[in-house]
Amino acid sequence: MKEVAEKTDLSIYTLRFYDKQGLLPFVSRNPSGYRAFTDGDLHLLHTICCLKDTGMKITDIRQYIAYVMQGTSSIDQRKALLQAHRQAILAKQAAIAKNLQEIDLKLNMYASPAAEALVGQELAVAQAEKIANDLPNPFQVAIHGSENH
Repeated sequence: MKEVAEKTDLSIYTLRFYDKQGLLPFVSRNPSGYRAFTDGDLHLLHTICCLKDTGMKITDIRQYIAYVMQGTSSIDQRKALLQAHRQAILAKQAAIAKNLQEIDLKLNMYASPAAEALVGQELAVAQAEKIANDLPNPFQVAIHGSENH
């Protein structure tokens, strides 16, 4: 386990957790009772890590491993499971890209020579909306200008 932990950058705790969760049924034990990982086992462990790192639930990873253990008869099920997971990853990726655009927009505004004026305009609009809707103004105006959002 220690060797595998070093090779995979996983902790022994994580490997034991994966084993207890039923994710390592393909790992055989040697005559002394210790887990003996083959290169093929390490490749499958790499796949497990990929699925986990991309947000797949342990129950779905367990199902994928169960399909792997069934052999070639489960190729269609594996493909369907991975295609659904891929679609979920693409949706998350699109959401992250959209959020990154907003962050870049703000960073560009704050880096602009007109940053104080632009932030002041945003604050004025936000305060005007509060007044127009008969709401209290939660924005604090600092001595040297305004706090930005």
